[in-house]
Amino acid sequence: MSSCIPPNVSRRGVLIGAAATAAYAATSSPIRAATAAPEAGSLVPLSLDVNGRAHTLTLDTRVTLLDALRDHLQLTGTKKGCDHGQCGACTIIVDGRRINACLTLAAMHEGDSIITIEGLGTPESLHPMQAAFVKHDGYQCGYCTPGQICSAVAMLEEVKQGIPSHVSGDVAAAPHLSVDEIRERMSGNICRCGAYPNIVEAIVDVAEVKL
Repeated sequence: MSSCIPPNVSRRGVLIGAAATAAYAATSSPIRAATAAPEAGSLVPLSLDVNGRAHTLTLDTRVTLLDALRDHLQLTGTKKGCDHGQCGACTIIVDGRRINACLTLAAMHEGDSIITIEGLGTPESLHPMQAAFVKHDGYQCGYCTPGQICSAVAMLEEVKQGIPSHVSGDVAAAPHLSVDEIRERMSGNICRCGAYPNIVEAIVDVAEVKL
């Protein structure tokens, strides 16, 4: 097979020339210039309703709701665990639904009603779920506890609304709160200390059901 490389040009020279051409094309391409990511996000004014109080902030559009709560509103009860939506430590309640605050942007929640662990109760007046966690020792290190409690409160509301889970025998029937149902519905909240039996007991106490 004959070579297409001129006899006075080495293969190394061809490779160097090709790399230089590709680099020039990449830096001068109008398509690349149009799609290049900005160096910094845009700052936007934002109003957040957190625990019944209105807050006005100016935030980078890339700030997560978790970081807005912790770093900008100093509501540090909501914990940052994995920061990937896998542990549930950052669970809060938004418009009645539990979500992972690390997986959503603050700018997406203009006008939403946000409840964190600080909004459920106070040391002087505990929420029933908080009191049940204390009564049944539903925590050890306590790091996951705020997310566990917020998740448990919202989970019981889901049951009242008739929302089935993956272990519901009949998705068309009203859910029956069992140990399996509680474990499945709370499976997004990890307790590395292993206080799961006590957490279930606390939830059963608040739900006032006999298993």
